[in-house]
Amino acid sequence: AGVVAGRCGWIRQAALKDLAGLAFLVLSPALLFRSMSQVRLEQLDFAPVLAYFAAATLLFAGTLLVAGVNRRGVLMALAGTFSNTVMIGIALVNLLFGSQGLVVLLTLVSVHSLVLLTSATLVLEWVVQRENKAQGPSSVLHTTGRVLKSTLLHPVPLPILLGLAYAQTGWGIHPWIDRPLGLLAQAFAPVALVLVGATLATTSVGPLWRGALMLAGVKNLLHPLLTWGLCRLSGIGGLPMTV
Repeated sequence: AGVVAGRCGWIRQAALKDLAGLAFLVLSPALLFRSMSQVRLEQLDFAPVLAYFAAATLLFAGTLLVAGVNRRGVLMALAGTFSNTVMIGIALVNLLFGSQGLVVLLTLVSVHSLVLLTSATLVLEWVVQRENKAQGPSSVLHTTGRVLKSTLLHPVPLPILLGLAYAQTGWGIHPWIDRPLGLLAQAFAPVALVLVGATLATTSVGPLWRGALMLAGVKNLLHPLLTWGLCRLSGIGGLPMTV
């Protein structure tokens, strides 16, 4: 539906930024806070998250070995490991597995950007510094600090952490607040998926299709297979492994 709307001009390219703002700054925080406001800390299982990041680390390092330790190699490694756990992941997991699956996913989402973006930034800054001798170590620290700050204050992890903290109080959410939050939360998945489709409608792969296909294979086949293998080795199964 999103692709058709984008192709027909019903959603103009100029409007995509506003739709993204609606999804990320209004609808997403309502969903994330509301979902985690009912979760006790003892319900969280970090074992699948560790398996996921172990797979991502192996894949990131392997990509650098193949593509070379340079700027392009780092960006390809990030492209092959950074999953769209919010815009697509939340919608699909919520549709297939409901609130139980969402808790598993949001446990991952809460640290996903922080771990991957910060690690990739550190490696990228180190590579840039090595290529450009004029830069000092302060550049790496400054950039990493900026990324850490923007990741922590991002509208995705922040409502997750706030919702989890609120859940520990045991107060619950009054229906007058919970019902409008629920309406906003329900709107996130369709808006997010339509936005992804409309964005794809205005994106041309062109002559870069071979590279795009390879990265898509790494992201959608190799990364899940590695995660599945590490889950099996670690004795992780059922819903957590599936999510």
